Amino acid sequence: MIEFQSVSKRYSADATALSEVSLHIARGELVYLAGPSGAGKSTLMKMVAAIERPTSGRVIVSGHDIGKLKKAGVPFLRRNLGLIFQHQRLLNDRHILANVMLPLIVTGAPRGQAEQRARAALDKVGLLERAGAHPMELSGGEQQRVAIARAIVNRPQIILADEPTANLDRAAADRVIDALHAFHAVGVTCVISTHDEQVLDSAARVIRLEHGRLVHGAAARDASGGGE
Repeated sequence: MIEFQSVSKRYSADATALSEVSLHIARGELVYLAGPSGAGKSTLMKMVAAIERPTSGRVIVSGHDIGKLKKAGVPFLRRNLGLIFQHQRLLNDRHILANVMLPLIVTGAPRGQAEQRARAALDKVGLLERAGAHPMELSGGEQQRVAIARAIVNRPQIILADEPTANLDRAAADRVIDALHAFHAVGVTCVISTHDEQVLDSAARVIRLEHGRLVHGAAARDASGGGE
């Protein structure tokens, strides 16, 4: 589903975000990206979404070579991706149902169908009863769950969540992680970056980055603590 082949990303001679990264994420897998701030986690996520292109090496996502993907092909790639970032960028002048409907409206879905699917997505994250509320009326954790609903309303094959629990309290963070695990349980490939060691303690697989490089020997582990 996702493959990095000796991928490097340099913004300048003095700024290298990723260096010779090679990894493989299988269809239906749930993987956590771990590492300190500046380790390269966000850059890796942006490459999967074709927001950034590799300086060298190859990034393959669902059979598409990101480095060779033409501009016209990017929207089609992203229709199969659910993107969740720290800053939700919800539209404060619209209620949350309209926010979740937006990706479907943009792609031309009939309004009735868009509303039905948006309500189903909100139900999956436990917020259907708040469909008429505006983002500013919700807590930070609730806003993040709205962002998850918006990300999955297109029924993506891959969910990319970049620090989805940042700045949330423990209870809110656990609800967000539970929602992501629920989508993984029905076959969605999930890649979640986090610095939350409590979340990582129960992770089946963790890919660790430091200074743009994979930390060898800590790229994968099973929940019982054994190697993979």
